[in-house]
Amino acid sequence: MKKFDTKVQYLKYKVLREVARHAWNDTLIEKVLDIPKTIVPGKTSTMRCCVYKERAILAERVKMAMGGDKENKNVIQVIDIACDECPAAGYEVTDSCRGCLAHRCEDVCKRGAISFDHNHVAHIDKSKCVECGMCAKVCPFSAIINRKRPCQLACKVKAISINEDNAASIDDSKCIQCGACVYQCPFGAITDRSYILDVIDLIKKSNHNQKYKVYVLVAPSISSQFSYAKLGQVITGLKELGFFTVIEAALGADMVAMKESKELAEKGFLTSSCCPAFVQFVKQQFPKLLEYVSHNLSPMAMLAKYIKDNDSNAKVVFIGPCTAKKAEAQLDSVKDYVDAVLTFEELQAMFDSKDIDITTLGEDVLDNASYFGRIFARSGGLTDAVKQALSEQNIDFNVNPVVCDGIEQCKIALLKKSKNVLDANFIEGMACIGGCIGGAGCLTHGEKSKTDVDKYGHEAYEKTIGDAISLLK
Repeated sequence: MKKFDTKVQYLKYKVLREVARHAWNDTLIEKVLDIPKTIVPGKTSTMRCCVYKERAILAERVKMAMGGDKENKNVIQVIDIACDECPAAGYEVTDSCRGCLAHRCEDVCKRGAISFDHNHVAHIDKSKCVECGMCAKVCPFSAIINRKRPCQLACKVKAISINEDNAASIDDSKCIQCGACVYQCPFGAITDRSYILDVIDLIKKSNHNQKYKVYVLVAPSISSQFSYAKLGQVITGLKELGFFTVIEAALGADMVAMKESKELAEKGFLTSSCCPAFVQFVKQQFPKLLEYVSHNLSPMAMLAKYIKDNDSNAKVVFIGPCTAKKAEAQLDSVKDYVDAVLTFEELQAMFDSKDIDITTLGEDVLDNASYFGRIFARSGGLTDAVKQALSEQNIDFNVNPVVCDGIEQCKIALLKKSKNVLDANFIEGMACIGGCIGGAGCLTHGEKSKTDVDKYGHEAYEKTIGDAISLLK
């Protein structure tokens, strides 16, 4: 059965699984150095130069599984020792160079970075090149190409550069912690720090002294994950892990839809605040538009706040597809409500660390939210929910939305708004293509995910947002 899209995800999962297994058994401190040897035994073939380097890299992966570099506030971090297999990035001359007489590339280069050998073949002096790309534009043979690494191509906010050691470097002032680079790096050299130890500690302490209960909120995109089992079995598995109860974060989405629709009608223009990577993008790239970002908490934070307001002994863990949620949980406006965040990848590791085969479990019920709360998981769902909430509250306001599917579309919409040429009064901003179902922490990605989410939405017992929220009273 296929649990992951790539072997990189599988390797990351194996490290998380072993770290979690030792954490449950209170053997992590004494066995932590043995984990790389467990995953890569002495005679195992490796894609690295030798088994020893592979283990050295695995040791760094273990550190990330245990929380990563605490001095680095970014949840997305580079494992430098693993980032040495990609070719040098930047403009380079290929074999297509014909050694022509025109030398347009030399003429257009203002830095004098182009020279020629005895065969008139062009060469680029990297110490002088500023990566302007003019030489590539004028070459009649398209012989000069801009070679970018997968992480750079994945990062649409240009937060990744290549340092002097030829390793990827993340500019924290630009990074929105969406995790696109994490999913696209073919060597797993960029990864997200894990809080799996924090969650295990919460569960163990709650079971030991029973002074508090650990609630788990699951993102609606869970309906597109764990395809090898039934959703009800996943819910049972969560309780087997020791969580007190399982609640749909989609209920928080219902709460947000009601409040955000009112705010939109009152202000006349609004952008969504549900995607933390999108909100971070606005803060960094379009600070003058911050006033238009909805003042509501995200569904995760709003529902977590509700739980803690009604249960002083509650601890709240969120599980979803999003690496940026890990950063959101550290914000001053959220950290009192959400105690830890895990991805679906990490949840799979937790199941297997306790040898829980969810396919053998009975089915529990997860039915806290409406259809509209559940479809927040995919692009366009938030907009549909806001329209529905306006209708249910009898608010006469005509929503003219622009649904931004991915951070590049978000940038276009925000740029138009900053120039006062946007023909819309509501921006639904989703950093990941497809919405949350395209998050870096998903087990699998694909077009079928949207179908799964819509099907899951139609299965909701509560058919209106108001009916779902009424259960909170």
